[in-house]
Amino acid sequence: MKAHTAETQSLMTPDSALEALLNGNKRFVSNTSVNRDLVEQVEATALGQYPFATVLHCIDSRVSAELLFDQGVGDVFSIRIAGNFVNEDILGSMEFACKLAGTKLVLVLGHTACGAVKGACDHARLGNLTALINKIEPAVEAVKEPKDKDQRNSKNINFVNAVAKQNVLMTIDNIRKESPVLKELEDEGAIKIVGGMYDIASGVVEIY
Repeated sequence: MKAHTAETQSLMTPDSALEALLNGNKRFVSNTSVNRDLVEQVEATALGQYPFATVLHCIDSRVSAELLFDQGVGDVFSIRIAGNFVNEDILGSMEFACKLAGTKLVLVLGHTACGAVKGACDHARLGNLTALINKIEPAVEAVKEPKDKDQRNSKNINFVNAVAKQNVLMTIDNIRKESPVLKELEDEGAIKIVGGMYDIASGVVEIY
């Protein structure tokens, strides 16, 4: 498979970009990844890059967008931070990716058994990690069930995963609220902003 060019990028739509990622995930799960000459792709992208999607996801070592969506060099902008939330710098990166570099899709990807989310559920406090955890804790408060405090912690994996999904939804809301640039692009139909969850046990990505 060849690296994307300006022409192939321009032919993609937000819907086809999402379809390309999901088809790649199906290949990943079935262990039928396409054959790529990565060195050739390095050479092909040396003078320019034309990614079709931007993926915001966690630093978790099991969650690499390029791998789980079966993509090559120059295909996606990959933004990684524990807990996959946004701040000013990440929003600026997304604005560059979509407005200036032409990606058609922003995917906020959470994952099951997320360590950062577990920390937020337990209200962990440790050095600079505390500030990061604080940014995820609103999602903990937004998940109302279970009400039993003894069940609202990292030992309850169903609660953890519910918080992870809620965190994705709230991150999408924050993107629209805090980036007029991305909101305008979405309103115009130039991009689509979606959320998803990656199951670390099955390898499957669910979009919602």
